[in-house]
Amino acid sequence: MIKSEKLSILVADDHPLFRSGLVQMLHSQRQIEKIIECENGEEALNQLRAQKFDLAILDVDMPLMSGLDVLRSVSSEGLDVKVIILTMYNDESIVNHALDNGAQGFVLKASAVQEILKCIATVLGGSIFYSAELTPYLYRRSHAGTGKAKSASSIDDLSPSELRVLRLIADQISTKEIAEQLMVSPKTIENHRASICSKLNVHGTNALVKFALANKSKL
Repeated sequence: MIKSEKLSILVADDHPLFRSGLVQMLHSQRQIEKIIECENGEEALNQLRAQKFDLAILDVDMPLMSGLDVLRSVSSEGLDVKVIILTMYNDESIVNHALDNGAQGFVLKASAVQEILKCIATVLGGSIFYSAELTPYLYRRSHAGTGKAKSASSIDDLSPSELRVLRLIADQISTKEIAEQLMVSPKTIENHRASICSKLNVHGTNALVKFALANKSKL
């Protein structure tokens, strides 16, 4: 049960049937006063910049900008909104990416019907909610520094594709532009970025860009 009152929520997902079902469920909660729907990440970010929302529910895989791209912009621009990430992918790198960029909730689409209202209530209450299937990832993350120190990773550990992406990041090109230049989807670039961060043990909103700029001469 959502206890807060007069809530405004943004829902961004490019699958009309899923988005419609989610919005219908939210409308059943009388405390939710306004729901704005978006079908791509760019539209979602523009809405978040233009007006105040209590909560944004973002799908990871969307046209123009991914949910993680929007999340990064929300974080870097200091927009005052809590963010829940939705995805059909049970992927540890995406979970870590969401955590690194300040997501307060992460729900697998397969569990959304059962979990979304509980997730919203938990996040609005000031706590973090993640689908139960993701618990092992959170455990590994929280205990990452308690065992033996990892051997230092280097640029040499990167695959040719990852190295190419890192070079473009060093040129301060956006995920969308990199995807267009390499003729792949933004989701593919997000996966490369997450893999690069994992291999280099780099975490944080701007840490990968800083690493790329600092090591540009080696790329």
